[in-house]
Amino acid sequence: MLLARIVGTVVATRKDDRLVSSKFLIVRPVDPAGTPEGNHLVAVDTVDAGVGETVLVVSGSSARMAAGLKDSPVDAAIVGVVDQVEVKG
Repeated sequence: MLLARIVGTVVATRKDDRLVSSKFLIVRPVDPAGTPEGNHLVAVDTVDAGVGETVLVVSGSSARMAAGLKDSPVDAAIVGVVDQVEVKG
């Protein structure tokens, strides 16, 4: 699981039939302080998140389970909207 910020949206009018009702967002991983790090990803939104929000993203088989799309071609899914990050030590 990783922290990421939503930086954009993806509109795909033609896609795999198993993804027809899915919403796609562009996310960029961030560190706990919110500093961008790593490459952008396209993730399926399972929590109705929006641009600018910090979210939790899972990938691989966890993404397919979280999205309820077990047999779908999904590699990343947004599974939570982050309210606060606190790091001690």
